[in-house]
Amino acid sequence: MNSKIRVKICGITDIADMDTCLRYGVHYVGLMFFEKSPRFLDLNLARKLSLHAGNQIKKVGVTVNLDNQTMDKILAKVPLDFIQLHGRESPGRILEIKARYNLPVIKAIGVSKKSDLESILLFKDVADQLLIDAKSSSPSVLPGGNGLNFDWNLLKGFNFECPWLLAGGLTSENVKEAIKLTGANQLDLSSGVEKTPGQKDEEKISLFMSSI
Repeated sequence: MNSKIRVKICGITDIADMDTCLRYGVHYVGLMFFEKSPRFLDLNLARKLSLHAGNQIKKVGVTVNLDNQTMDKILAKVPLDFIQLHGRESPGRILEIKARYNLPVIKAIGVSKKSDLESILLFKDVADQLLIDAKSSSPSVLPGGNGLNFDWNLLKGFNFECPWLLAGGLTSENVKEAIKLTGANQLDLSSGVEKTPGQKDEEKISLFMSSI
């Protein structure tokens, strides 16, 4: 395992999977607050998972176009280290969320073609980190966790000017190529280490972590 590369495993839904992430040196875990996702957590379970992990790992609350009222409920109940915005949130909305909750924000940007990278220019100075993911093919598709990748050559030599994570269809089989093409030193995945949506596979996590 390359200690310079940080891994975020998204969609943790139970204590056993949280313990697996801790055991294999995962840096961030994603707790899902998007109701349409099979990895969605109610606030009681999310709180239980967060408290169980304590300060051993960075806990990221994954949200999609939530209003202040809903965000208030989440943050009042669940200790988080980051808020991830995976919807159509504007730069202004990011600044509002950062000011309201005093937490760093990760903004997800979907990419399928070169022109999509222009969005990075809008967010690089307001978000604390960017998450570059495969763009959803339609509004009915989940905004992330679909196991789809994109042409990593689009990112070859691209200067992000801020910390970022590479997401989208990463597995133990393709992660070395992904790192080589993009220069990513932070990786985000979910379905690539699952048995079924929301249920992680310890063997796949172990293999992934030993492949980087």
